[in-house]
Amino acid sequence: MTDMGKVAAGLTALGVAGAILSPSAAAAEGGALVRTDRGPVRGMVADDHRSFLGIPYAAPPVGELRWRAPRPAPAWTQPLQATTPGPMCAQTGDHLGGDSLSEDCLYLNVTTPRARSGEKLPVMVWLHGGSFKDGAGHLYDARRLAVQGEAIVVTVNYRLGAFGFLAHPALRDADGLSGNYGLADQQAALRWVRRNAAAFGGDPGNVTLFGESSGAVAVCAHLAAPGSAGLFHRAILQSAPCTAPWAPSLAMANNPRPRAQAERDGQALVERLGVGESPTAEQLRAVPADKLLQAASDPAQPGFGPVTGGAFLPLDPARAVATGRSQRVPVLYGINRHEQRMHVWGLEMAKYRGPIPADRYDDEIRAAFGADADKVLVRYPLSAYASPSQALATALTDAQYARPALDTGKALSRHVPTYAFEFADADAPWFAAFPKPYDMGAYHAADLPYLFDVGYTQPLTGPQRRLADHMIGYWTRFARTGDPNGSGAPTWQPFTTARPYVQSLAPGDDGIKPADFARDHDYDFWTSLHG
Repeated sequence: MTDMGKVAAGLTALGVAGAILSPSAAAAEGGALVRTDRGPVRGMVADDHRSFLGIPYAAPPVGELRWRAPRPAPAWTQPLQATTPGPMCAQTGDHLGGDSLSEDCLYLNVTTPRARSGEKLPVMVWLHGGSFKDGAGHLYDARRLAVQGEAIVVTVNYRLGAFGFLAHPALRDADGLSGNYGLADQQAALRWVRRNAAAFGGDPGNVTLFGESSGAVAVCAHLAAPGSAGLFHRAILQSAPCTAPWAPSLAMANNPRPRAQAERDGQALVERLGVGESPTAEQLRAVPADKLLQAASDPAQPGFGPVTGGAFLPLDPARAVATGRSQRVPVLYGINRHEQRMHVWGLEMAKYRGPIPADRYDDEIRAAFGADADKVLVRYPLSAYASPSQALATALTDAQYARPALDTGKALSRHVPTYAFEFADADAPWFAAFPKPYDMGAYHAADLPYLFDVGYTQPLTGPQRRLADHMIGYWTRFARTGDPNGSGAPTWQPFTTARPYVQSLAPGDDGIKPADFARDHDYDFWTSLHG
């Protein structure tokens, strides 16, 4: 679809949004027609839900608007057919959605229950993962969340990779936006929600921002970004503890970077474009999208992520949370029990074309932990694990996810209601397209099929479906009230410094219960290394 092809037929620069749509006309369409602040949209109505796909929430960031703050979408008067997703933001297809060269990609999707009691429903805004370089909102079908949880769910596209997170001296501006265009898109989507939630039956005063992996890194950034204050009222973080330090390896490579470092990374990328030593912003904006994607996919290019320093994100989110300078909203957060098995598997395939050889385990530990490697090898001996892969993944999970998870809870709970979880399904459904290489347990992203219909994994079993029902209940009750408890579900205690409670989420009659998280992840050992 060409730039703004979804709205071209109805655009009018001077039109009043929705002027031709009366309330009676909307009712006549059974809720399929909704008036937004930019114009009417016609979605799809099923037996239990309504969906509105591909709604533009900002103007296409193309040409002169590449690497600028998102601008308002043009208004339209004729109903926009909101029945197909907007284009994915430009990416090389490492995620589940395939390739895209489109920069016309600032679209969102809205899913609502069909039947409503008349009360305004909580709104949940989903930021997808994908290392800030791939993914799209429409890949996460939110029907179950919306219907079972009686919530409005909004899934968002935002600029990715170099288009969303390139920092470069030529792009500096007074707003400090260089390197944070993707975050600015997310803010624009939240402002769209504030203006339009009521039209879909939602409460603009009760918005939960939630995300997984790099999507949760973005949520942490919004907890620290001054311009995000007041745009959301609760936060859910999946697989990205806010206090996790930036590290140039594996999953943590997309955590926030200081501006000086981000600009060095950006200059290295621009050098590969062949546009001269000191290109202007205009020269950079003229680079074709495919050439920019190719340069950004170079193996030497560090991961993308938010940039700290400047007006937009003045403080590293880890420090903001640790020092109590983050938004004062209730937070529900957690990790998966075996996060790094997925990432170690990727490392194996790239480096060894198969499992890590036993005689290379020490090398991998030394590469990951440097001066602490000898102590880590004593604490995580190869002989204690089924394979080098699981040994390495366990050490990395405990160091890079579990220790920061407890630190995050201790920091947040001093100031806001906090609930912590560990997704612990040891037999979480694996990808349907290829065999499971070995026991992956509760791997990174294994929790997603429990909340969304993602379509790429094996189906949930009966016990797993019951766990999914509980998780949807916890997530949506938290979105409604700031407390996940209710409806006969196992009690979930808040996390406090005095009682660092973590709820284990697994299938089975006793699968939802308190976790001995610090013991299971050797928290005392990791804190002994660096205090």
